[in-house]
Amino acid sequence: MNVITDHLPEFGSGLLLTVELTLLSLAGALVAGIVVAAMRVSPVGVLRAAGMAYVETLQNIPLLVWLVLAVFGLPEIGVKAGLFTTAVVVISLYQGAYTAEAVRSGINAVPAGQGEAARALGLTFTQSLRLVILPQALRTVVQPLGNIAIMTLMNTALAAAVGVVELTAAANRVNLAEAQPIWIFVAAGLAYMALSGVVGLATGTLERKLAILR
Repeated sequence: MNVITDHLPEFGSGLLLTVELTLLSLAGALVAGIVVAAMRVSPVGVLRAAGMAYVETLQNIPLLVWLVLAVFGLPEIGVKAGLFTTAVVVISLYQGAYTAEAVRSGINAVPAGQGEAARALGLTFTQSLRLVILPQALRTVVQPLGNIAIMTLMNTALAAAVGVVELTAAANRVNLAEAQPIWIFVAAGLAYMALSGVVGLATGTLERKLAILR
């Protein structure tokens, strides 16, 4: 256990970066997901096709491939950004594809009469989606979004492969110095488990508060 206490600053720094990476990526994924979900239910065929192409492309290529392409490929065409910023953008866009599908399922779960009533009141598609449909849709998909949040947390570990010193990378650095992989990576795993537990509790609480009584 001394190996953990002796390297608490490294673990703490990696844990903090993991939390920051997760929160920023979740915010970006939610924005991207809502936009893409709106495109997928749009009456405009081109937008629906673009939304489908986004989801299919992002979901069918591993996140690690996207990270490597962004970190090592974009500088070759003159696009440069810090490793942390690049990781946030890539993870946000990747998780945005899954968020879009969750939000779209919520939109489809809203009774059709809600949209018809909005149109009868003279609201445009965008207005009815923003003011009537989305608020109800998001309340029905709190649990799926919570699962995506946990998925995002776990996927931040892949940022270690491209040089971001989050929790997994910090644990690996400590292991290279101490050569005690069991203690070190068990501690890292417990930290991820604790963070996932917090997300799960928050999701459950939020879901109960926002539950729609039928």
